[in-house]
Amino acid sequence: MKTRVVLADDHLIFNEALKQVLDKAGLEVVATVGDGRAAVEAVKRFAPDVVVLDVAMPGLNGVDAAREITSTEPHPHVILLSGLDDPRFVPGALRAGVQGFVLKSQGTEDLLHAIAEVLRGVLYVSPAASQAVIDACAGRAEDEERDTLTPRERQVAQLVAQGKSNKEIAQALHIAVKTAEFHRGRLMRKLHLRDVPALVRYAIREGLITP
Repeated sequence: MKTRVVLADDHLIFNEALKQVLDKAGLEVVATVGDGRAAVEAVKRFAPDVVVLDVAMPGLNGVDAAREITSTEPHPHVILLSGLDDPRFVPGALRAGVQGFVLKSQGTEDLLHAIAEVLRGVLYVSPAASQAVIDACAGRAEDEERDTLTPRERQVAQLVAQGKSNKEIAQALHIAVKTAEFHRGRLMRKLHLRDVPALVRYAIREGLITP
């Protein structure tokens, strides 16, 4: 049977081009979606073998989508596809169950190799990013602030950084407005941030949003 793949990237042209590459390589792309929440739903619907997630996507970023996808058994292998040079999201991604890290600057053969490796149960990192991943993991204790955020707070942080109001956040996450306000205030205190611009800078550093 063909390996079944879900692709998630908010650049739809990129998604379609990647789908053609994977199809040509003999893989079966069962869904292409544009955000992390849709990726979670696609996994539930299609039960793929592999999910390829962009790190920075609207609604739900790749790391938090991976955390939801790997929270149940059985779950697919997860590969993060990133154009980011800053690897500080890596320790959190590993804890979320991600098994592959591929840079968008690499060729498509790197992604094909990553898919083959994670299917064998091997952690795969693009050669160009290997040292950055090692450094990020070695220095994870220095990033304790990020680790204090719950998955829900990370989702709220991403939406605030994207300019969403408390009402819009509540609608997106299916929670009460008061709950959204609570999470927003709590994460700002945890991160010792005073305003939204500071939160935006944090979200960019962590790969929650792209500049």
